[in-house]
Amino acid sequence: MADAAQRLRSLAEQVLGAPLPVRLRAWDGSQAGPPDAPALVVRNRRALRRMLFKPGELGLARAWVSGDLDVEGDLYTVLDVMAGLVWERGEDARTLRQAVRDPAVRAAARDLLKLAGPPIPPTPPREETRRPRRHLHTRRTDKRAISHHYDVGNDFYEIVLGPSMVYSCAYWEEDGTLETAQRDKLELVCAKLGLKEGQRLLDVGCGWGSMAIHAAREHGVSVVGVTLSQEQAAYARKRVADAGLTDRVEIRVQDYRDVVDGPYDAISSIGMAEHVGAERYLEYARQLYALLRPGGRLLNHQIGRRPQRDESAYEVDEFIDAYVFPDGELAPIGTTVTQLERAGFEVRDVESIREHYARTLRRWVANLEDDWDRAVRLTSFGRARVWLLYMAASALAFERNRIGVNQVLAIRTPESGASGLPLRPRTWHG
Repeated sequence: MADAAQRLRSLAEQVLGAPLPVRLRAWDGSQAGPPDAPALVVRNRRALRRMLFKPGELGLARAWVSGDLDVEGDLYTVLDVMAGLVWERGEDARTLRQAVRDPAVRAAARDLLKLAGPPIPPTPPREETRRPRRHLHTRRTDKRAISHHYDVGNDFYEIVLGPSMVYSCAYWEEDGTLETAQRDKLELVCAKLGLKEGQRLLDVGCGWGSMAIHAAREHGVSVVGVTLSQEQAAYARKRVADAGLTDRVEIRVQDYRDVVDGPYDAISSIGMAEHVGAERYLEYARQLYALLRPGGRLLNHQIGRRPQRDESAYEVDEFIDAYVFPDGELAPIGTTVTQLERAGFEVRDVESIREHYARTLRRWVANLEDDWDRAVRLTSFGRARVWLLYMAASALAFERNRIGVNQVLAIRTPESGASGLPLRPRTWHG
């Protein structure tokens, strides 16, 4: 019976209360919807079972990662229109319950159950990591979470990130390459920190060593970079040696809480604080404050989310938690600034570079798509699909202002009150 697509489309539109703006193609060859629109492809009945046994984002993610659910056409377009229908409409549990009470919807749901086949829950894709969210952000759990995300393989990250090997938001001009934009971001951080020859810099979450190498080579500072990823550290050490900077750059596999060899003149924390967690953030801020000399500067580069009316209702994104950043948490910029100030810092500058991250992510997606077959060989089909979905959806989230990224310059201001900043400090923009 070649009508699965129309039956699925009818159910979706009844639940959503709006026309589905994409084409739907089902495993039986049937299609429904605008013929020129990009398509959601339901490749088999197992995709339905995944979504029925785990309704919501996680069920959709499992179907996508396994390849049971796919997109035909532009991925960004499909994600954008679906976000507009579901995630941005303010649908709540009460609205969904009301929809389910509708006799027509209930009848369609029964039809969907028949379409889905045997009521056996499919095994989640092997790329999924799921565990109870308790005892978060201990040294052990943080190391495990970091390993899940960063120890995918340096060769894979070379495909996605390109030669710069910088895994954070680039800083773009109107034209330019990803490599130039990443270099400009590193230089922006150095300028905000006011790095001078002979100073000591601590780079928290140093990644593959790009910030440490740039600061040492271009500004003559001595750098300690810390990461919890063994693969990152090995790669960074080789890059440091190849650059002839082993006398000025030390890469450690070390938790930031275990760094005790301060004081440092400056600290950079770029794309690391998202892993800290709300319960540990004040501890993180106090630790960095203690490691700085009086007058020392911190540059905290961090993704942030929009605040909620009830912050206690904040829930971690299921897909991100299960497949990308286990135990990661986002906070509003106001919360971040408050915690830094509670730790003793004087916050002197906050700059949002949200649009820059959207552009960066689109370049990373293009890099992955351009070398897709090799990326799959280096990791797995499922892992490559995780990254494709994560980066494309994140690009749209930055573009639509659902999330942002901010650079916060903070100072351990001495008792004299002398910040060490010029009266017009934003000279770093040139």
